[in-house]
Amino acid sequence: MFVAKVIGQVVATKKEASLQGRRLVMLRPLLADPADPSRFKEGSNTIVAVDTLGVGTDEVVLFVQGSSARQVAGLKSVPVDASVIGIVDSVKVLGQRTYQSGK
Repeated sequence: MFVAKVIGQVVATKKEASLQGRRLVMLRPLLADPADPSRFKEGSNTIVAVDTLGVGTDEVVLFVQGSSARQVAGLKSVPVDASVIGIVDSVKVLGQRTYQSGK
């Protein structure tokens, strides 16, 4: 599992039939900052993931990739490589609060 921030949505009007009706979001992975555990460091890559939870832009989420992404209910035969599996409430790294949801 990985932690990421939702930075946007992806709209594809033409896509594989099994992806019809599925929401796609753009994620930016978040890394623990070894120099300052009280904050995240943004990764340099972006990932498109299937969103089965209805997450919003700027939310911090848990996601999985590879075969784990297809273990999410309803995605067994869908060609996905990344799925959002949770919305993060809080994170502590080395005893320091790194993230706290505003909700």
